[in-house]
Amino acid sequence: MEVFDKSPLKAPVVEVVDLSSDNGFDDGKRENERADASSPELDNGEDSDHLSLYEDMLDGMQDQSDWEDEPLDVCTVEESFAFRKRLRLVGEDQFITETVEAGAVTAKKLCTAFGIRPPSFLEGQPDHKYYPLLGLGITRELSKRVKLLQYNTIDDAVDLLKKSKNIIVLTGAGISTSLGIPDFRSKDTGLYSQLEHLGLSDPQEVFDIRIFREDPSIFYSVAKDILPSTRKFSPTHAFIKLLQDKEKLLTNFTQNIDNLESHAGIAPEKLIQCHGSFATATCVECGYRVKCEEIYKDLKAGRVARCDRCVRSLRLKPFGIKRKRSTNGITTSKKKRQSYEDSTDDEDYDVAIAGVMKPDITFFGEDLPETFHDRLTKHDRDLVDLVLVIGTSLKVAPVSEVSNFLPPETPQIYISREPCQHIDFDIDMLGECDTIVTELCRRAGWDLQHEMIKDDKVDVQLHEGYESRFSFRSVLA
Repeated sequence: MEVFDKSPLKAPVVEVVDLSSDNGFDDGKRENERADASSPELDNGEDSDHLSLYEDMLDGMQDQSDWEDEPLDVCTVEESFAFRKRLRLVGEDQFITETVEAGAVTAKKLCTAFGIRPPSFLEGQPDHKYYPLLGLGITRELSKRVKLLQYNTIDDAVDLLKKSKNIIVLTGAGISTSLGIPDFRSKDTGLYSQLEHLGLSDPQEVFDIRIFREDPSIFYSVAKDILPSTRKFSPTHAFIKLLQDKEKLLTNFTQNIDNLESHAGIAPEKLIQCHGSFATATCVECGYRVKCEEIYKDLKAGRVARCDRCVRSLRLKPFGIKRKRSTNGITTSKKKRQSYEDSTDDEDYDVAIAGVMKPDITFFGEDLPETFHDRLTKHDRDLVDLVLVIGTSLKVAPVSEVSNFLPPETPQIYISREPCQHIDFDIDMLGECDTIVTELCRRAGWDLQHEMIKDDKVDVQLHEGYESRFSFRSVLA
């Protein structure tokens, strides 16, 4: 039997650090996981170089369902749940003794129980090479909130809704899919799966600010597919508005960029658009901001929208210097035309070199609005008495960290099509969001009004092997 006492699995791996530089959560109560570089397993330079890669992987932890088509030896959802439950029950040392030390499971496979995909650079390596990664995964798991055992049933969820007065609602694309707006990550139907034809190394590059600055035509070529085509909102939006009307809504943190929460009537002081929205657009050159309706024609046509103010400024310049640009007071030579700037005459050229209008959505590489951090840390955390997470897989930081940041005694309910494997919610309700919130309102005796709500019966089933996970299915009356 191998000696494990010298491995990182039984070495201290937690260091208290300031998280404010990473995600704005600076209250001294959270811990950031970093492996102990002095561990014997990390003495050589190669493993030390890999340490930062391990930590990066933890930031992108995934559900096992994402790996269905890959030849990986992974833990099933049921096995993962059992391993995580056992870890909390017996503690880290005993858990390691019962699993890896006993030969019951390899460290490589056990990593997948904590949502960690085995990295390609470790393929073919001895199993002990996976210990640092597994140690970090275990530490991350133990830092998460623990399910509150007193909340398990649908009746519990209804009671919480009725008695709570300061509800945080955290929403994602799943609350808009019934309107025909695609989400991002669903297999085959999600927006990212539809962008593979662009030939990008990663479909998310469409929303990368660096790529946008280099060639905005890539974003504009797909903008029409994500641009809200209607002001209609879903029954789930109406449910959030109903919470507001009943003076129960503390804040709706939405990751959506369709601005439908505003159309549903959510008050600006109750709404935090974490990733911005299509409500407005701003010139990347001069900062001129307009309502997004003013560039809708360009967005719908897949044409890069230019700043009208920049165009007017260029056309007011005296003849002979109109093609020169000035940046910070320094006159520069004529800008080289890009492939997406196909204008020919002078006036069209003015348009071609004018600033690009960027919808005010948050791209990868951009900071979230300060209102997100301020509202969460300085206001909501001390008031919240219930959290509803609706229509999101919680895979994008820092929004994905909100659940673990809030007080551990605050009950949390999850509503979406698929389960969230990396966070232990108190009650999971799986199915169409509209169906679930409609049924909750019916059981609460609330009158939820919306033209899309039908009188169908809703079949609710408890998932086998779970005490608090339910599926909701609409059945024709």
